[in-house]
Amino acid sequence: MSSNLKIFITLFLAIFATTLGAGLVAPLLPVYAYELGAGAFQIGLIFGAFSLTRSLFVPFFGKLSDRKGRKPFLITGLLIYTILSLLYTASKDVLTLILLRLAQGFASAMILPVALAYVGTITPNRKEGQTMGTFNMALYGGLSVGPLLGGVVNDWFNIKVSFLSMGAFAFLGFLLCLLFLPPESRQAGKNTPVSKKTVPYLELMKIPSVFSLFAFRACFTICIAITWTFIPFMASTRLALSSSAIGVVVMLNVLVAGLLQVPMGYLADRVSKKFLVTAGGILGIIAVLSLNKACSFGELALANGFLGLAGGISLPAVMALGVIEGRRSEAMGPMMGLLAMAHSLGMLVGPLLAGILIDLFSFGAIFILGAVILGAGTILFLKTH
Repeated sequence: MSSNLKIFITLFLAIFATTLGAGLVAPLLPVYAYELGAGAFQIGLIFGAFSLTRSLFVPFFGKLSDRKGRKPFLITGLLIYTILSLLYTASKDVLTLILLRLAQGFASAMILPVALAYVGTITPNRKEGQTMGTFNMALYGGLSVGPLLGGVVNDWFNIKVSFLSMGAFAFLGFLLCLLFLPPESRQAGKNTPVSKKTVPYLELMKIPSVFSLFAFRACFTICIAITWTFIPFMASTRLALSSSAIGVVVMLNVLVAGLLQVPMGYLADRVSKKFLVTAGGILGIIAVLSLNKACSFGELALANGFLGLAGGISLPAVMALGVIEGRRSEAMGPMMGLLAMAHSLGMLVGPLLAGILIDLFSFGAIFILGAVILGAGTILFLKTH
């Protein structure tokens, strides 16, 4: 087995295990927080807290991993993430949940963004879409199986067992990276070696094509954040769905997106990436507006699955363009860090804005807001590519 293939498989399995654990708990948190007395804004804050600290620390770890190597950050982040996951079992109020989410966001800044940069360094030329699409299967696979498994575990046992399961999966990811990830070297990434120079994030953001990728990723993630945070809450309080049914609804989004990662990544290497990103943006707008009209389990599942279709079409092309820009600027770590930060900002802004709108208006307002924001991100992308 080649060194690059060993790196890819190890990172794939580690990210799959970690995201499986995170997905297992994600659809349960809004309902759990509501049971602890949280209002809509506080539920948004619980979700946003994770993304706040991840957004703050992703730039730091992205640049530092370019200079110091990526394995130390991955194993440290996974170990901290494991410990914090186990501490969730002791949470008994909203403030504790917020603090744990803040700390877990810090640990997460050392995991997925660094893993993406690592994969970017070993990606062959003209296979950016296929490679990143395949790797994204780990992320989407974990996040699709996780909600369904989490709903079943919660129905059979309780949420504390779900928290313990999240910690167990994160620890598995830690062991995989510790035991099987080889020390990074220049030979591990012949296309883009570990760089000793630091490219400032602001310098990258001044490049219109980079900024538009950042903006589209953030805008699309705002829509995803709204659905992940408040569809479980809406399904539980308005439609009286069980935890298992809620898990199915959430799962469909990431399952559809995950199944499309490889074929759409393959396609992104052969057709216009601009077309795929734009098509995904337009489909996403339609899907979010459809969520606003859903009034049953079937309608909710169909609309959320359609949003997964939009992500499956557009995001492999976004990541492929990110790898190309990172290689061109000799700043793979910062470039992947920017895209990860865009994701984190979307996951921060989406729940907070949605929480405020629900408290002031209604559920319908948050989906209209999501559609407008995604439309703006799509138009910006079109103007610069």
